[in-house]
Amino acid sequence: MSKRLTCDVVVVGAGMVGAACALYAARAGLDVIVVDRGPVAGGTTGAGEGNLLVSDKEPGPELELALLSGRLWTELAAEVGEAAIEYELKGGLVVAAGPDGLEALGKLAIGQRSVGVEAMRVPADQLHDLEPHLAPGLAGGVLYSQDAQVMPTLAAAHLLRASGARLFTGATVTGVPHDAGGAVRGVRTDRGEIHAPYVVNAAGTWGAELAALAGVRLPVLPRRGFVLVTEPLPRLVRHKVYAADYVADVASDSAALQTSPVVEGTAAGPVLIGATRERVGFDRSLSLPALRALAAGATRLFPFLERVRAMRTYLGFRPYLPDHLPAIGPDPRVPGLFHACGHEGAGIGLSTGTGQLIAQVLTGRTPDLDLAPFRPDRFSDTVEAS
Repeated sequence: MSKRLTCDVVVVGAGMVGAACALYAARAGLDVIVVDRGPVAGGTTGAGEGNLLVSDKEPGPELELALLSGRLWTELAAEVGEAAIEYELKGGLVVAAGPDGLEALGKLAIGQRSVGVEAMRVPADQLHDLEPHLAPGLAGGVLYSQDAQVMPTLAAAHLLRASGARLFTGATVTGVPHDAGGAVRGVRTDRGEIHAPYVVNAAGTWGAELAALAGVRLPVLPRRGFVLVTEPLPRLVRHKVYAADYVADVASDSAALQTSPVVEGTAAGPVLIGATRERVGFDRSLSLPALRALAAGATRLFPFLERVRAMRTYLGFRPYLPDHLPAIGPDPRVPGLFHACGHEGAGIGLSTGTGQLIAQVLTGRTPDLDLAPFRPDRFSDTVEAS
């Protein structure tokens, strides 16, 4: 990087959300630079499963964003090639162990269908038609045909390449300078300055740090999660399959360890097993209790997994905000500062819609969705600018 660069917008973060912001901003005619202190997809994106889900979201702003993003993902997959990003419209199957869970699933599905989600009740005696290796005795489930998956690191790389944005990795943002009127005028990095009238905070779990450099508070916290990866197998799990209590875990405010079985096959063969959630800061320690809980939950859903070897595990940190909605759009406290972070575990799926909304507002167009629920200043307090 030279000592001083100029552009229309600096996107801080080269993960999936940052890549989508760069793509849609560039397609709107803006000159974009993307900066990241690590490699492309080196943070939460690289530790994600690549889920593009509507099934786990209640009717409301996040589900609207998921539906918009799903349509955009379909377009992008056709454009870059489904194989290139391992896009698979596999569908999601949510199962209930007992009648109470099944009733709750049915009520959720009714609300989801009212806003455009394809959700079909599956009686107990038809579950094995969809997933022959499921455990017996389940009460039933709901099939979501719109649930899909991508390989997140490939997808982020392809979107960044398609954007044509200038990319600077290994460059740490050390400040967000302001002009005399209080507006941002780019970023300072340890490799030089970038001057721009707009800065987009797509720093994921580290979004709070970037916001603080700009002089505002955005209470993004890390929520640790583990994933188990099995040896390569034939396609024995056809859909993304998870237990009904996964939805409650996603919406929980608890800092304690929570696990609910989520099992899915991949194009490469291994089965991915999640999901855990706990707030332990940026502690990267291996948690045997979390891994045991993952394995136990997965084998309850699919007993054949008891005979399958787990080849490795990995962890990541979901960018959690207290009300479980991301921060998307301009920050009225600092002119020129935009936020696109705090998507928790849904950032891959919600990235395309987020990027399009950011680009629309950057270029003065009416956004496809009402951004009021995502306002970055809905959380109080400011901090002193650096």
